[in-house]
Amino acid sequence: MTKQNEIGLPGRRRFIAGAAGATVLAAPVGAALAAGKPAGLTLAYPTRSGATWPMWIAKRAGIYEKYGIDAKLVFGVHPAGVAMLVSGEAQGINSGLDQVIPALVRDPSLVMTHSMLNKGNFALVARKEFDSVKALKGKRISIGRLGDPPYFYTVELLRKYGLAPNDVQWVSTGTDAASRAAMLLGGQIDAALLTAPSYFKLETQGLKVLTELPDHEDIYVCTVFLHKQAYFSEQRGMAERLIKAHAEAIKRFYDDKAFAVSTFKEFDPPESEADISRVYDIYVKRNVLDRIPLISKAALQATVERLAEQTPAVRSLDLRRVVDNSLVLKLAKEGWFEQLFGAAVREEQERKIAGALA
Repeated sequence: MTKQNEIGLPGRRRFIAGAAGATVLAAPVGAALAAGKPAGLTLAYPTRSGATWPMWIAKRAGIYEKYGIDAKLVFGVHPAGVAMLVSGEAQGINSGLDQVIPALVRDPSLVMTHSMLNKGNFALVARKEFDSVKALKGKRISIGRLGDPPYFYTVELLRKYGLAPNDVQWVSTGTDAASRAAMLLGGQIDAALLTAPSYFKLETQGLKVLTELPDHEDIYVCTVFLHKQAYFSEQRGMAERLIKAHAEAIKRFYDDKAFAVSTFKEFDPPESEADISRVYDIYVKRNVLDRIPLISKAALQATVERLAEQTPAVRSLDLRRVVDNSLVLKLAKEGWFEQLFGAAVREEQERKIAGALA
């Protein structure tokens, strides 16, 4: 039986049955609120990375509880998170747009409500004999599998430097970033797209970062938060409180580096504080976490275009049926984000509103 790692209070871990096993149901939200108790929600995430930082902070800092949410955070590698949502095991999930859109083509019963991360912290790392992306022509580039998100991101990076997908040799490893890093060091591959902090140690061993994904503004990588359509329709108040909790967690992230770093370490102990600190600095420098969590029209369209090469059916997806920015727009109109972040956020808010899918 597949098992997923559940995180309750930081540092306390146990296992629960995955999507194919026993269903874990949250307490009825309306009854819990009527009784003055936090509503129990299971929230899933597919990766232990900076993309989950706001959820970790909201849990550890008590921000979920502030908004009447007793959140149980569950790690479930894609597609387990979507399966948990569809089955009712989870009431919300945070996942990459590249995983979400194909899932919505198969099951349009889900809805995206907000986005917490707007850039992917990936770097194209190569063996030391390669000094440019163009030098990778004809060389071996590792991916998990053809058609996975890192494959599409790497294809877009290569095109920036005049290389087509068939100009390189794709090596499907089916392994995680740590294994691909080991293969780079061992010479089994020539390059790979890796996330921070996976590639930090490689730099100290002579491997080279040829280019970084966030340096290319038109390569969109973002996460989105999803609910089932039926749940969202019935529990719009709860969905709004989740948006507020995540926004307040993002404010705490930008305001308190020490707490952000220690929180990451709490939820992902193997990472060193030095590496987490470096990731934090990159996130702050590039404004990776969204203060105004609207889902971008440009990001949606760019994701559909790159996925359509492998899955043409994504072009037929009616994005307006599966994206609902209304709650974030409501909070913006009410001035809630300005109250939280201050008047300086107004320019960012106007820009995000102009670029959001209406």
